[in-house]
Amino acid sequence: MLNLDTHILIYALSDNLTRKEKDILTRESWSISAIVLWEITKLSQLKRIEINLDDPDFTVALSNIHIWPITLDVCRAIRRLDFAGDPADGIIAATSLVHNVPLITRDQRMRKSKILPII
Repeated sequence: MLNLDTHILIYALSDNLTRKEKDILTRESWSISAIVLWEITKLSQLKRIEINLDDPDFTVALSNIHIWPITLDVCRAIRRLDFAGDPADGIIAATSLVHNVPLITRDQRMRKSKILPII
């Protein structure tokens, strides 16, 4: 199982992945932190992305993705992170730590982490 950050999920839904990302994502099941849903909603609301949250295809796509809740353990793990970023990135990264699920991201700050399981 992989933990996708917000932008990787958006790229996957819009078929805008690199060949390497496509190869990785076809081999594993997907998961996201619940905060990713909030970020997609905000980005859509701000018109920074074009995703129709009411589109049945979007609902079907999400139904095939495991959604990790934001738990106390995830919040505690944020304190262990070795990078500074926005709060959503911290929750996404901490989710990977708590559940020992590799994170797929293009974010260079997270990719430089010495403690995150990164793909």
